[in-house]
Amino acid sequence: MSRSYFGTDGIRGKANSVITPDLALRVGQAAGLAFTRGDHRHRVVIGKDTRLSGYMIETALVAGFTSVGMDVLLLGPIPTPAVAMLTRSMRADLGVMISASHNPYEDNGIKLFGPDGYKLSDETEKEIESLIDAELGLKLARADALGRAKRVESVHARYIEFAKRTLPKLDLDGLRIVVDCANGAAYKVAPEALWELGAEVIAMGVEPDGFNINRDVGSTAPQALIQKVREMRADIGIALDGDADRVIVVDEKGQVVDGDQLMAVIAGSWQEEGLLSKPGIVATVMSNLGLERWLEGRGLSLARTAVGDRYVLEYMREHGYNLGGEQSGHIILSDHATTGDGLVAALQLLAVVRRSGKPVSELCRCFDPVPQILKNVRYKSGRPLENERVSTLIQASRERLGRTGRLVIRPSGTEPVIRVMAEGDDRDLVERVVDDICGAVAAAAA
Repeated sequence: MSRSYFGTDGIRGKANSVITPDLALRVGQAAGLAFTRGDHRHRVVIGKDTRLSGYMIETALVAGFTSVGMDVLLLGPIPTPAVAMLTRSMRADLGVMISASHNPYEDNGIKLFGPDGYKLSDETEKEIESLIDAELGLKLARADALGRAKRVESVHARYIEFAKRTLPKLDLDGLRIVVDCANGAAYKVAPEALWELGAEVIAMGVEPDGFNINRDVGSTAPQALIQKVREMRADIGIALDGDADRVIVVDEKGQVVDGDQLMAVIAGSWQEEGLLSKPGIVATVMSNLGLERWLEGRGLSLARTAVGDRYVLEYMREHGYNLGGEQSGHIILSDHATTGDGLVAALQLLAVVRRSGKPVSELCRCFDPVPQILKNVRYKSGRPLENERVSTLIQASRERLGRTGRLVIRPSGTEPVIRVMAEGDDRDLVERVVDDICGAVAAAAA
């Protein structure tokens, strides 16, 4: 029986411990064989973020893909959404992004995209997993059919033009923007795109050294951006994560604007312009109840999915929505992209800022968030959520919150952590509920 390699967002783990050259080579071979369909010359595009281990993993993937007869086009450091876009536009059979997103540099991962630019289905991932563990000797390419690899120039320019074309009439002249690229994959393209659109750009997090990706910068560490926005008296701050598929914003007062507020702004704008494909948006169970109430007040619905942008996107595709995302800043605009795109989402917000003439602090305060508390409980082994005392307490807590609150408890898809989130109009009650459940989970995991 094959092992399970894929998590909620590709294959991820410690570089050279979980994500080893041997694993990367076998992933290249397995994915290459799974997507070798027909007798044309097959090709795969590979992008990466700025982690030191990216060189090692990239080289091993190249060996794997070429050994099964696939040509490899190397894109270098570039955002995840750019890889998805270029997979389609370059008519590749497969796209690969080497990244662990917002994680520290010690981690890395392998994300795969099909020829349509979408993340792979569970069934395709299982097929690849079975091939990773299989003996592939007889399936490797003949000596005269091995693949070739080459680096592709101008991919940055192609992605910048793609991003700009999502709003062809956008003019940012006069706006002072601080952009934090997390020392990650967008360190070149994001400042350049904003500058080409006319903005005065102050760039930070644009000096990657292989080790500093996401370190005290980016969407998961906005304090440096807050300080820079205040120092430069900027109109807005934009923070991307390590692979630039998520974004958060800091307003001119230095206040953080999360993905829920960004989705509200875009939803309201698209509703007024008649651009929503359905009267509603898609978000996860973690999005704030305040967003749901605000949407209801505008006659819009909120469909909720499990946590993970892939689940949001799957629901959007199945039910015909064109706007969705996560509180963490994954904003999916399916009219333009097949995955979350931090830069393209930021441009949508900037377009509303430009049209309205309002300051970001006013524009991005669509609703007052309901008190929401999220705590993590780390465990070493076992299944603490199956403990009888824990399950009984969870059910009782749902009843305590009633109809004016919500409780979401889930294991992390990437680490041994139980996430406990509660929200409701009564902050004290919410805090008690979370603390009680965290205590019970910790005791069960001891």
